[in-house]
Amino acid sequence: MAACTVRFDNVVCLVRMLRNVQHLNKRFLSTSLCRFTLDSDDSKPTKFTPPQKPVIIDKTQSEASLRKFLSPEFIPPRQRTNPLKFAIERKDMIQRRKVLNIPEFYVGSILAVTMADPYASGKTNRFVGICIQRGGRGLGATFVLRNIIDGQGVEICYELYSPRVQHLEVLKLEKRLDDNLMYLRDALPEYSTVDPDMKPVPYSVTGEVPVNTVKVRMRPKPWSKRWERPKYMVQGIRFELHLTPEQMEHAQKWAQPWREYDMLKEYDTTALEEAILAEVNTDMSK
Repeated sequence: MAACTVRFDNVVCLVRMLRNVQHLNKRFLSTSLCRFTLDSDDSKPTKFTPPQKPVIIDKTQSEASLRKFLSPEFIPPRQRTNPLKFAIERKDMIQRRKVLNIPEFYVGSILAVTMADPYASGKTNRFVGICIQRGGRGLGATFVLRNIIDGQGVEICYELYSPRVQHLEVLKLEKRLDDNLMYLRDALPEYSTVDPDMKPVPYSVTGEVPVNTVKVRMRPKPWSKRWERPKYMVQGIRFELHLTPEQMEHAQKWAQPWREYDMLKEYDTTALEEAILAEVNTDMSK
């Protein structure tokens, strides 16, 4: 009887050992299969997805400290015009701005404009120059860029809301002493020369726009206009290098001091600008 119990115990031990061996084999097969599948997946070339560009948000600046800018073509002129016309044009201008990013720029800023050109090799034409004039109201707003190319002055007048304009980039944001730089046509070429491969200069969206106080030197007379006369109110020309004190005194004969007291020449557009700016920001956020 004792021998039977010993044999029975041995059989039970063998069965347990076989069960443990089978369990280990199952675990080995499962882990090997997982490794095989992982290795097979890693062997396939995966498509490279570049990381997203980080968005840097300056949380130290509040929205109230951001510079408020309203493009001058949004302000209607003071004359007998139909307000409904400018209201309809503003809607079209806002729709265009949703497609084309029109940044903040002033007369004296350096811009790069990419425009569709069916006769160019790449169907586009890029021009870099300094903005010397801004004009027009509403959809008829224009700006003029000037640059010296191969020793020749080149000027291009762009329509700001033209569908041919594909990209508008501000390479250097700054102002000048004058709101019109058409006198650069009579200045030395070095004041109108801009590198076509110029890299953008970073600027701050808070505070005041930097003012370039440079005063240009003119070429010998005759000039295209008599810039020394008071009606042009030019501050960016060094007249003392080209005109004598007698000539400057003679130019004061064309002064019009009574225009200083003309109340209808200019009018306060502060309230109008705030209303239009609120309307533009509301429509742009939709």
